[in-house]
Amino acid sequence: MPKFIIERNIPGAGKFSAEALKGISQKSKEVLCTLGSEIQWIHSYVAGDKIYCIYLAPSEELIREHARLGGFPANTITEISTTIDLETAE
Repeated sequence: MPKFIIERNIPGAGKFSAEALKGISQKSKEVLCTLGSEIQWIHSYVAGDKIYCIYLAPSEELIREHARLGGFPANTITEISTTIDLETAE
C-alpha cells in the first residue's frame, strides 16, 4: 500500500501540551475508525508550526477525506517513494 507524508501547518503545534496532542490523536483515531482499515496512521512528528504525519493509504483522496472529517489541515501530501537509513549505506 502506498505510504504518504502529510504536512500540516498548525501555528504553535510544537508548543501544544500533552493534553492537546492527545485530543488531536483521539480525533484522528475516531475518524480512522469511521473510514475503515484502508487507511492507517503510522506516526507523526511535531516540529515548530507543523505536524508531519506518516500514513498508509490507497490514495491521496482518502487522506484528504480523513483531514476534512477530522477538521485539521493537510497542506501538502506527498507519496513516499522509498526510505533510506544507515542500512542503505551498507
